[in-house]
Amino acid sequence: GTRIIYGHKFLLECKNSPVARTPPCCLPQIPGATSLAQSSLVKLEELKERNESEEAVPDQDQFEM
Repeated sequence: GTRIIYGHKFLLECKNSPVARTPPCCLPQIPGATSLAQSSLVKLEELKERNESEEAVPDQDQFEM
C-alpha cells in the first residue's frame, strides 16, 4: 500500500486545530475517562489554590543561620 508520511510542523499545527479539540458527538459520558469526575474537579481546584498560595509566599531560605 501507499504510506503517507506527515511532517513534524504539520502534526503540531493539527494539534491546535479546533477539530482536534472537539470531542466526538456520540461519546458516552464516563466519569474519570471521557469526562472529569466531580472529585477530580474538586482536586484540580484545590491544586490550583495551593499553587497560587505558594506563588504568593516569598521564597525563604531553607536553613536559617
